[in-house]
Amino acid sequence: MKLQRKNRLRALSLGAVAVSGALALTACGSDDTGSNGSGDASTAANASSIKCDDAKGQLQASGSSAQKNAIDAWVKQYIQACKGVQINYNPSGSGAGITAFLGGQTAFAGSDSALKPEEVTQSKKVCSGGQAVDLPMVGGPIAVGYNVPGVDNLVLDASTLAKIFDSKITKWDDAAIKKLNPDAKLPSTKIQAFHRSDESGTTDNFTKYLIAAAPDDWKYEGGKAWQAKGGQSAQGSSGLAQQVKQTEGAISYFELSYAGDGINTVSLKTGAADPVAASVENATKAIGAAKITGTGSDLALEMNYKPTEAGAYPLTLVTYEIVCDKGNKSDTLPATKSFLNYIASEDGQKLLADAKYAPIPDEIITKVRETISNLS
Repeated sequence: MKLQRKNRLRALSLGAVAVSGALALTACGSDDTGSNGSGDASTAANASSIKCDDAKGQLQASGSSAQKNAIDAWVKQYIQACKGVQINYNPSGSGAGITAFLGGQTAFAGSDSALKPEEVTQSKKVCSGGQAVDLPMVGGPIAVGYNVPGVDNLVLDASTLAKIFDSKITKWDDAAIKKLNPDAKLPSTKIQAFHRSDESGTTDNFTKYLIAAAPDDWKYEGGKAWQAKGGQSAQGSSGLAQQVKQTEGAISYFELSYAGDGINTVSLKTGAADPVAASVENATKAIGAAKITGTGSDLALEMNYKPTEAGAYPLTLVTYEIVCDKGNKSDTLPATKSFLNYIASEDGQKLLADAKYAPIPDEIITKVRETISNLS
């Protein structure tokens, strides 16, 4: 949920156009939903709640790859109702998305981390008379996926994870892993730890968890760029998931929606009595305990990475849609508000669980809707 900003802004912009054009073609192609009865009824019911208002034209956006599958599901529904709008979302990573937004290249950005103070200050150059705000829109656990043949259930804690991703634990039959999994037949296979090669809000949230829950074992400052030595890297959440799927001994982190196709995921040992699995329900419990730390229209959240509540999965991220509270471009404001209103609506949030994401709790999403209605 990364890149040097000024020197690569032009490249990012061109890349966004190229990739988003491909996504736009995919979205347009998804107009044909087939004729399988209940699927059509669901689509019609969802689309009927969308208010297009004066929305029209192309809406450029980019950022978090973690929310790509959610965006795809939303766009498929939205363009059924608002055929005059084309939404181009480039899942370039949170860092790249913020860079493009601050450069005036996009109407909104997706980020798995809230804006930094200096980024808010910079946004005032783009948001005439206003500034950028963080709108929590998508929740979900960061799954720790692994590929160890013969081991279908694996429990790890923050300390062990920190040592694995810092190259301090290098074999799957290490004593620390055995202690947490006494009944598992752990092989001596070399651990292949993969991290993001691009700046990522998912990396930021993953390392925030390690810093908070295992401070003695993770000595790095954290942030969107990976800092630990060793390991291997891949681009985007999809790239990491692909590496885990095809590499024996691999382990990595990515949003739960990418943990399909038979990828096993780790259960985390927390302060609760039982290990906690990465699931939508367990992520929702964690988000519900988060605190709003943003001021005014900004709704940035602070997560609790050391829960004691049963079933609260601590490695949970929230993806924000970043938009100007005031000073949005007049040609894209109607489409921006229309689309954001839909994805924050009850129907929009309902789609998340089917795509392995966690809906934002009512008390938070209600404030998001209020903020969207006042965008100008």
